[in-house]
Amino acid sequence: MRNKPVKPQLTYYDIAEGVTAFSSTRHGGYSQGNHGEFNVNLYCSDDPEDIAENRKALCRMLKIPVDRLIMPHQVHQTGIVQIGKTFLRLSDEVRRDVLEGIDALMTNLPGVCIGVSTADCIPIILYDPEHHAAGVIHSGWRGTVANIAGVAVTSMQVAYHSRPEALKAVIGPGISLEHFEVGDEVYEQFAAAGYPMAQIARRYAKWHIDLWACCRLQLQDMGLKAENIQTSGVCTYAHSDDYFSARRLGIDSGRILTAVLLH
Repeated sequence: MRNKPVKPQLTYYDIAEGVTAFSSTRHGGYSQGNHGEFNVNLYCSDDPEDIAENRKALCRMLKIPVDRLIMPHQVHQTGIVQIGKTFLRLSDEVRRDVLEGIDALMTNLPGVCIGVSTADCIPIILYDPEHHAAGVIHSGWRGTVANIAGVAVTSMQVAYHSRPEALKAVIGPGISLEHFEVGDEVYEQFAAAGYPMAQIARRYAKWHIDLWACCRLQLQDMGLKAENIQTSGVCTYAHSDDYFSARRLGIDSGRILTAVLLH
């Protein structure tokens, strides 16, 4: 029932003062079934009215208007959009066009919550404490092969003059090596991309890939310090009661929101 009050249950990350960073759990919303309870993603077959109410509940918690919650329609590529004052002046329709086919966002505006959606893929938050700027990244296996984390770091260098050695990162909930089974063709794509396969892959009945390790390597290759990279360590497949997992629940299920809000 949408008339009952709800409070989204979030997992918060300690990045810095003046920054709210989090991943959503499945709890504290209006959605039903495999979308339940808390889903704010428009592109996973959930009830639009439930999504709208979940978004309102989240924005009340964050104390921002609903139109300051910015999420792209992701396509497993490496597109990134800078959310600035010009974007905020756009109509809803033009905003949707700008955010179509985008897998990462960045901003230096306070009061704007940027987020990405995942359900086994790896979400990454970047924060630049020197310029008070942030980024969010959706790194599925295709995006990981294409080095989307590196693309995002470079984009923040250009847009905000960020220094990689000063950046802080959070690698959020995603599927673990133990549960991310892939075919030989996927293994070969990681190998062709130059990953140290002995480090990031294990052979069981089939190959398994460690996406968390891949993301850490990408970030460190870009110059981030190991001590500035947090990894949540929560496997979505193993903890699908609390976090959405497309491999467990099917593609028509909810999505985790991993987001950052500057104050």
